[in-house]
Amino acid sequence: MFCHQCEQTAKGIACEISGVCGKKPEVAALQDNLLYGLKGLAFFADKARGLGAKDPAIDGFVLEGLFATVTNVDFDPARLEALIKQCGGLKEKAKGLYETAFKAKNGAAAPQFTSGPASWAPDADLVKQGGEHGIPALHENEDIRSAIEILTYGLKGMAAYADHAKILGKEDEEVYAFFHKALAATADPSLGLMDFVGLAMECGKTNLKVMGMLNEGNTEHYGHPVPTKVQLGTKAGKAILVSGHDLRMLDELLKQTEGKGINIYTHGEMLPAHGYPGLKKYPHLVGNFGGAWQDQAKEFLDFPGSIIFNTNCIQRPAEAYTGRLFTWGLVAWPGIPHIDGWDFTPVIEKALALLGFPDAPGQEILVGFGHNAVLGVADKVIEAVKAGAVKHFFLIGGCDGAKPGRDYYTEFAEKVPQDCVILTLACGKYRFNKLDFGDIGGIPRLLDVGQCNDAYSAIQIAVALAGAFQCGVNDLPLSMVLSWYEQKAVVILLTLLHLGIKNIKLGPSLPAFVSPTVLNFLVENFNIAPISTPDEDLKKIFG
Repeated sequence: MFCHQCEQTAKGIACEISGVCGKKPEVAALQDNLLYGLKGLAFFADKARGLGAKDPAIDGFVLEGLFATVTNVDFDPARLEALIKQCGGLKEKAKGLYETAFKAKNGAAAPQFTSGPASWAPDADLVKQGGEHGIPALHENEDIRSAIEILTYGLKGMAAYADHAKILGKEDEEVYAFFHKALAATADPSLGLMDFVGLAMECGKTNLKVMGMLNEGNTEHYGHPVPTKVQLGTKAGKAILVSGHDLRMLDELLKQTEGKGINIYTHGEMLPAHGYPGLKKYPHLVGNFGGAWQDQAKEFLDFPGSIIFNTNCIQRPAEAYTGRLFTWGLVAWPGIPHIDGWDFTPVIEKALALLGFPDAPGQEILVGFGHNAVLGVADKVIEAVKAGAVKHFFLIGGCDGAKPGRDYYTEFAEKVPQDCVILTLACGKYRFNKLDFGDIGGIPRLLDVGQCNDAYSAIQIAVALAGAFQCGVNDLPLSMVLSWYEQKAVVILLTLLHLGIKNIKLGPSLPAFVSPTVLNFLVENFNIAPISTPDEDLKKIFG
């Protein structure tokens, strides 16, 4: 086993015995095997598409296969083995599409490819086969291997967003074409360092489109988020807790629990759901329970209802709540019941059989400051800046995690001067979103933009402000202080780099998969820097 795709990797180098996330060597090998198989599938899908041949089943599976290998998604060997076998069948289908299209166009048989992922097929021993295709086998050159990993993790993160968008009916031919081209390129021995740097930047560009598609899907179905107070206490009644990112799954569950005396609570990255008019209309969507993903094992002990994960962020469940835990979509854990499709009857029946909560109101926090809400009062914000009431904006967001050092973000937010506004998104906000930051002339000093994919909204806000002040985004009084954990954070960073955004502070530690040469490139071209201390970083920001 050799895995270092997340921020918490062992010793800051790699997990080689067992994953810090709970991933076993067997699962790691199966994921490596699936990824290698996806490269073979993409190789032929790319060639077939170049000849005008494509298949929606292949397009969708590439997203799902990549998403299944993201950190804290699929820990179930049986489900991974099924995906690998499905990948093998679709790879042969893609090969057939290519060969048929080639012969139709050229009147001759297509060339045969007998090496690399193009020749891959599932073996009898899938774990052993996966052990041959891990990170060390990517490339002998450290810097090229690093660039390949950055691109690969960007593709994984983008696949998660594209899968959410697809569930909402949003797909794009150019997006699928890039997935196939880029994934196939990661196994092309003729490509050099700058080829992969270029593909990584293109990945960031494509992800901006994907996040826009997902934003469009969410807002078309549920409306634009509006500022909304969310209850952190409990309401008397039976209860279901929803964790993850997928809004449609929450919507379907809300429909199926209407009138059943069950209250629905959000957890983790589902918190922003409360700001959407199409979801907040349900009176039994009553509040948010708990904090970020890494505290689930202790917090879920106190949730007296059923619990369901609809995307990544699951970790090893405690025995005390495994009997009321469910998974859906691509997330899975061995032995935990999985809901296929949209019928949540088992989750509902379990909730009805459990005690539920007493009435215990608690603190309220504000969510719903997406770009539509913020730009709706843009004149007020711009005037506050021109008048000197607002001196600076800070985007403090990203992933949370259990590794020491993340208290930095709490301290940093607390030390931001009173004449500054904080934008936040993703689960990193749980480090400080319960604090009272007050307001500046009616503008809340803490604006919760939403989920990690709502970096799209933060970008739209920054671009609009830059337009209003007739300057570039890098010239705005705006500083980005980001935390990362997994692959969705990687692709968001690539999107920011594609947009030319510089001077980003990144922590709590730099990725283990970034080689010294690649890091130097990022520093020289984008002035990316690791966080230090809140006092020192604030001093540097204010010059």
